[in-house]
Amino acid sequence: MGGFHLLDLIVILAIGLLIASPKALQSISRNAGKGVGQAKTMKDKVMAELPMEEISGISNTLSKIPMSPQQTVQKLLLPEQENKQSEAKQETKKENSP
Repeated sequence: MGGFHLLDLIVILAIGLLIASPKALQSISRNAGKGVGQAKTMKDKVMAELPMEEISGISNTLSKIPMSPQQTVQKLLLPEQENKQSEAKQETKKENSP
């Protein structure tokens, strides 16, 4: 449950009841629930509007950038092998996709 144990939630609820009345706590939790619901709908709208093909193309390009000196040397010394590996990966992706 997000890193909280049942005992932790009971303690938090008890402190909340001591600080605020039960009606105020109910109102606060209702408003928090509405806020979470609105955040989820906004997230869904944003995810629907994102161009996923362009993002996947960018991530493929970023995966080809060497991240260490060893990868850079390998890329400079063995470009043919890198091309063959990338072609093999693309073929396996095409075979796996319906």
